[in-house]
Amino acid sequence: MDSSKYKMWLQYEICTVEQVNVQYQSLLRNVVIKGNDPIIFSAKDELQRAVKGMLDHELSWTENVQEANFVIGNINEVADFLKEEQRQLLTDLTEEGYIVQTSNQKTYIVGNTDKGVLYGVHHFIRLMQINSDLSQLQIVEQPKNQFRMINQWDNLDGTVERGYSGQSIFYQNGKIVKDKKRIRDYARYLSSVGINAISINNVNVWEEETYFITNKYLAEIKAIADIFSAYAIRLYLSINFASPMAIDGLSTADPLNKEVKQWWKEKVAEIYEYIPDFGGFVVKADSEHRPGPFTYNRDHADGANMLAEALEPYDGKVVWRCFVYNCLQDWRDRATDRARAAYDHFKPLDGRFHENVLLQIKNGPMDFQVREPVSPLLGAMPQTNQLVEFQVAQEYTGQQIDLCYLIPQWKQVLDFDTHIKGTGSTISEIVAGNIHAYKYSGIAAVSNIGDDENWTGHTLAQANLYGYGRLIWDPSLSSQEIAEEWISQTFGNQKEVVEKIGSMLLSSWTIYENYTAPLGVGWMVTPGIHYGPNIDGYEYSRWGTYHFADREGIGVDRTIETGTGYTDQYEEPNRSIYNILSECPDELLLFFHHVPYKYTLKNGETVIQHIYNTHFKGYEQVEDLMDSWNSLESLMDNDRFKNVQDRFRRQKINAKEWRDQINSYFYRKSGIADQYNRTIY
Repeated sequence: MDSSKYKMWLQYEICTVEQVNVQYQSLLRNVVIKGNDPIIFSAKDELQRAVKGMLDHELSWTENVQEANFVIGNINEVADFLKEEQRQLLTDLTEEGYIVQTSNQKTYIVGNTDKGVLYGVHHFIRLMQINSDLSQLQIVEQPKNQFRMINQWDNLDGTVERGYSGQSIFYQNGKIVKDKKRIRDYARYLSSVGINAISINNVNVWEEETYFITNKYLAEIKAIADIFSAYAIRLYLSINFASPMAIDGLSTADPLNKEVKQWWKEKVAEIYEYIPDFGGFVVKADSEHRPGPFTYNRDHADGANMLAEALEPYDGKVVWRCFVYNCLQDWRDRATDRARAAYDHFKPLDGRFHENVLLQIKNGPMDFQVREPVSPLLGAMPQTNQLVEFQVAQEYTGQQIDLCYLIPQWKQVLDFDTHIKGTGSTISEIVAGNIHAYKYSGIAAVSNIGDDENWTGHTLAQANLYGYGRLIWDPSLSSQEIAEEWISQTFGNQKEVVEKIGSMLLSSWTIYENYTAPLGVGWMVTPGIHYGPNIDGYEYSRWGTYHFADREGIGVDRTIETGTGYTDQYEEPNRSIYNILSECPDELLLFFHHVPYKYTLKNGETVIQHIYNTHFKGYEQVEDLMDSWNSLESLMDNDRFKNVQDRFRRQKINAKEWRDQINSYFYRKSGIADQYNRTIY
């Protein structure tokens, strides 16, 4: 196994700057860590790994706080050795908050709880990795978001739905893996960026996975839960809503049926006997052929609340996904609009969900496209807890073959002002619980890892997993700051490496958008596999397209007056901005409006010329990415260099296919030539 590939951003390479090495060894000459919790042991182990790797130094441990020059522990363990102002700083933080401070020639890492201690240790290690000056630290930190979750879409047979990095690290050949070392390392990586919750099986729960909540599997799942728990991460399971029928042969799964309710209460009690800190259930119901309460003429609140009642005595949560729509709708009917579905289904139910239910809402109204508007359901339910859902896995954004750094996209989502309670009602503030009085809220995302040696298939795709964790901990971080952190920890602090890879990452989303689906229209992708161009591709049937291109124009009319009325789901001024053609941002034009090919964009280009220009440009930009990467060969280890070089070769082929097929399609559809007379195949 190549350790550089495997260790992602926790490389812990030897520090070659002598004065930095000397400073760090002096700071860490006599260390005390207080506490006996597994989370404290994880923090101790990680610090030892980091110091051994970066300084080639074995830590000297002491039990005496007075003798130590480096003190680690939670507030209850070390309060007597802190100044009053330090204790006050911690009082003002959440349970996951911590301080990393220099005082009286000692360094303190103190958390309100052991979780805070672990996060503080990771913060200190991160500063070491980027060669920061650690002589005068005054860090006070806590996460912006309460829930910071990863969803694994892993199946028991070892496959990963929408997985692009090999097989599952949890399951192989219909069994839970026996060797869980890789799971433990994954827990280390997640905890280092502040993830605190994980679901470990696919939201599409198939036959055998239904039994994960039975004693057939619970002992082995407990072993996985214990691993994550030691890194301050609570384990959740995706469930089959029809489990009472599938497992014990009940005649119904009606959420209002007394026998069904009792079945779930007994099942939950059994789970908590095995896993006392079990997080709860993730549920996909009544969508894409999955069972749910609709079968019994019940609604989503009925279904979620039945599970919530069973989990409530144990502080368990129900994460109920809002990806609900009729996947067999006739797309030829322009009054039918998949984008409306989540809001139409859930908005009328506001106030009916129990307080331990969280609605998990995709960041856009469709399905993780390269460009789509923010879902209007986010923030629209003031009495219902919400999570926004991102996708770290690049299902529609290059599948970890094409480079697409997604942090800039997610930042745009988090910065979007809904105006739901006036100016400043951003998604970031909503999911942080600062706009509505949510008891629980936060952010979840679909994972992008597998058993590939480098975890993510494309080495540079590791930046999305790292960046997701860092961003949801602190949304004020810039895309560039996050990128530079990741590069320095992963490849070292050489200026040329940091600058060139940083530039590549920061431009990659725009480049991918340039050669794929233009102006927010989305899709145009091969059905089923979701990779490569298929301009008329529609996922579930032969019915129509997503883009409504004809000889005269392109785009979906979602206006109030003549279209599907989707724009009416937004608050003002967003409603008018999207609804009025002249006000609509160019990058979302075709999502909201059907326009002629010669419609002029705000930059002076016609729509058709924009399509031609961006698709030619996107291909050329991929060539530039390749050149930039190749220039780093002498500064890079061979294995990781070759991995990324191969991905760029594949991306170039993909970009050419998109360029040629999109341009040819719209030239033939419109009959309008490229004004620069470039070759269109």
